[in-house]
Amino acid sequence: MQRKILVTSALPYANGSIHLGHLVEYIQTDIWVRFQKMRGHECHYICADDAHGTPIMLRAQAQGITPEELIADVKQEHQADFSAFNINFDNFHSTHSAENKALANQIYLANKEAGHITNRTISQAYDPEKEMFLPDRFIKGECPKCHALDQYGDNCEACGATYEPTDLINPVSALSGATPITKESEHHFFKLGDFDELLQTWTRAGHLQSEVSHKLDEWFEGGLRDWDISRDAPYFGFEIPDAPNKFFYVWLDAPIGYLASFKNYCDRTGVDFDEFMNADSTTEMVHFIGKDIIYFHALFWPAMLKGAGFRLPSSIFAHGFLTVDGKKMSKSRGTFIKARTYLDHLNPEYLRYYYAAKLGSGIDDLDLNLEDFQSRINSDLVGKVVNIASRCAGFIKKRFDGKLSATLSEQALFDDFTAQADSIADKMENREFGHAMREIMALADKANQYIDEMKPWTLAKEEGKEQQVHDICTMGINLFKVLVTYLKPVIPQTVEQAEAFLNIEPLQWNDISTPLLNHEINKFKPLMTRIETDKINAITDASKETL
Repeated sequence: MQRKILVTSALPYANGSIHLGHLVEYIQTDIWVRFQKMRGHECHYICADDAHGTPIMLRAQAQGITPEELIADVKQEHQADFSAFNINFDNFHSTHSAENKALANQIYLANKEAGHITNRTISQAYDPEKEMFLPDRFIKGECPKCHALDQYGDNCEACGATYEPTDLINPVSALSGATPITKESEHHFFKLGDFDELLQTWTRAGHLQSEVSHKLDEWFEGGLRDWDISRDAPYFGFEIPDAPNKFFYVWLDAPIGYLASFKNYCDRTGVDFDEFMNADSTTEMVHFIGKDIIYFHALFWPAMLKGAGFRLPSSIFAHGFLTVDGKKMSKSRGTFIKARTYLDHLNPEYLRYYYAAKLGSGIDDLDLNLEDFQSRINSDLVGKVVNIASRCAGFIKKRFDGKLSATLSEQALFDDFTAQADSIADKMENREFGHAMREIMALADKANQYIDEMKPWTLAKEEGKEQQVHDICTMGINLFKVLVTYLKPVIPQTVEQAEAFLNIEPLQWNDISTPLLNHEINKFKPLMTRIETDKINAITDASKETL
């Protein structure tokens, strides 16, 4: 049965470059989406830049440009990086859009009418020099618990304590260095507690990974608190419709940006927005996110949607963070690597494969070990998969005018390869990419073993062994075809080159069991080269910043 799936990745913030940590999510999502499309499902992959908030307003001021100019420049850079890594969004939009403004207003007003919005006056830190209220991250001071200096206004990086900005000792504004004063302001709050029962049921109904559901239980035990959804001017964002000089907090309109980007796409392509978004929709809406933004996606987001009469997400898949060589990414060690720096030196498909080989369905962190990365690409992709085609193609081209034989000499071996299709598909569906890659590489080993045992290069020198050579190399090419079909969602660009070599239409999942017989192939060109150590060193050297 054909599924209809809307898939999103979290929106990159329009305040900086894409780095290898971000790419874990986009590569994971892209592989899953490509797999669904290969299976013949209707699948739409949607994303956007998250373009609102104080940091963007301040960075634009510092650069002497408007926030609109800043987000336009960043969007261009983000799209170029994503495209180079073969992240194939069906639509990439911006939260600073007409669609997002209309939907944010609609969702806010519907929740307000239903009684889920309340107003009250709160006290906040205010910078008297900059004449603006300060977000928690823009206040620094001494931690009230462990007395570490230079800590943010919401949590201490030294001891892990969380607190209110007003608890900081000797606080200063990170913008002007002035001592913040306390000032009152009326704010708008979303009454999350109204949805307590719904959320308790929904978060335990299989929409989330089990470790995420258990984590959320802590929030329910403490009671769900009202959520502040407004910010005071000056602020770069959408003005709240019935509140002059009050703006939607960036976390209100950012997830709505998924729907806005999808609306923009539907208006251009004729896909039915309502079919996907109605409360009783039978389609799927799947979010891929990092584990640090679970609360926004698994509590606030379903509640906001429910309050406004929209459908709820079908699944939210969280993943862990990226470490490099077992440690947090670091600028001084040269392991805080931007997407563009990597692209200057290496094939993006190497990283796609390495992440796939390490990714599972849980929320564990993923380690990019640079030495392991080099040896795994050289051994798996270059040494095993590409090697099969390069060992057989020359014989077919030179001795048989590029034509494969008319029959499969080892039907049982071919059937062994194609019989894995359901098992591999099951693992891809459940995001157990690492397990799937291991199964595929075990098959690649088998194919190489077959060629080693048959020794077509020896037979080619003997009288009357032409047919055997033809059959062995035809088998090799057919086993290669099965492997690249399995790998297509992971290394799409390389497989596109393999399709050109095999002289075939773009591979679909159901092509796996159809062998190429009596079929002409093209001249083989090397699909991948080994990673040399100097390339890895060049990436880390280019990433080192003197602190």
